[in-house]
Amino acid sequence: MNPQLDVLHQYPFERLNTLLADVAPNPDKDLIPLSLGEPKHAPPEFVLEFLSDQNEMAKHLATYPATKGVIELREAIARWLGRRFHVEIDAETEVLPVNGTREALFSIAQAVLSGNPEAIVLMPNPFYQIYEGAALLGNAKPIYISNNPEIGYQQDFSEISADTWARVELVYICSPGNPTGQVMPQTQMAELVRLSLEHNFVIASDECYSEIYFDDEHAPASLLNACVAQGNASFKNCIIFHSLSKRSNLPGLRSGFVAGDAELLSKYLLYRTYHGCAMSAHHQFASCLAWNDETHVEANRALYRSKFEIVESILEEAFTITSPQGGFYHWLDVQEDDTVFAKELMREQHIKVIPGQYLARHDGASNPGERHIRVAWVSELARCQEAAERLVEFRQSR
Repeated sequence: MNPQLDVLHQYPFERLNTLLADVAPNPDKDLIPLSLGEPKHAPPEFVLEFLSDQNEMAKHLATYPATKGVIELREAIARWLGRRFHVEIDAETEVLPVNGTREALFSIAQAVLSGNPEAIVLMPNPFYQIYEGAALLGNAKPIYISNNPEIGYQQDFSEISADTWARVELVYICSPGNPTGQVMPQTQMAELVRLSLEHNFVIASDECYSEIYFDDEHAPASLLNACVAQGNASFKNCIIFHSLSKRSNLPGLRSGFVAGDAELLSKYLLYRTYHGCAMSAHHQFASCLAWNDETHVEANRALYRSKFEIVESILEEAFTITSPQGGFYHWLDVQEDDTVFAKELMREQHIKVIPGQYLARHDGASNPGERHIRVAWVSELARCQEAAERLVEFRQSR
């Protein structure tokens, strides 16, 4: 067996299930799950109609899918990137469809890491645990850059030495962040691009929450924008990851893409051809429809905005709220042991949230997830409103 399997951490939701295993929840209240970031808004009707068309399904299910993706999908993605971020993307060389961002965020590390045990992978802290697992299984050392409240839950790369940068082979960033909801400033992205060109490391930018934001005047930028601003028009060393899961409420479709550095994607395509991870043909054509339409995305964004306005007006009675700039999470400071809070919340209010420390690692000084919980506002409005009221009732009773 790969010895690196022994250094993988238990997944956060498995830890949560263990924590709650002996909890008897309040029988007078039904369960409201707020732990999993699984969108529950309605998917677009036109995608459902396409997937229900037997003639289309018969045609696409009778063919082996192309790992590179059909040109119709790659062109739809390139057009969307042009509309959304005002960048020019070559659909032939700078886009690859993937089965959602999760598998791609993991597999990119396996493709780009050298195997040198001295190699370093930088990642945010707290983080999406796939980054860490990808680094460990790539025989690299993860270094966690904490998102601390003192600097608005942003990352500070200024303390990293030149010797450390020389060993960095991959940097994961996530904007808007999971779980903090904060957007990385484009100026900081541009500085990372400069450093990547100086030290020759890859930047993998997880942007799957980019289409859920709360201020039209400040829509989250892409790493590709930072590349252009830095004069890196070829996106050298830089790739971005996007998904239909959050944007279009299609988590079960497992559809996303990577885009950026053509040379890097050429080698990544070779890896993926051997890996056998081509997106199903019918999913590719359904995805074309979703990337070509913005109306359902705007409606989805409006639903989240209304929801957050309501739940924040309730939560502020008992919590100090840091409003997210994007995504659908609140990263709540509960000012006590987050595991105790989550356990007692389940017991008294039958609400399931994930303790912040399960989403982070000790950085040498502390675990930046401690005393926080992640709340995923993915259910319909009425359920979220009820959950917010129960959270306030619970907090005020302590």
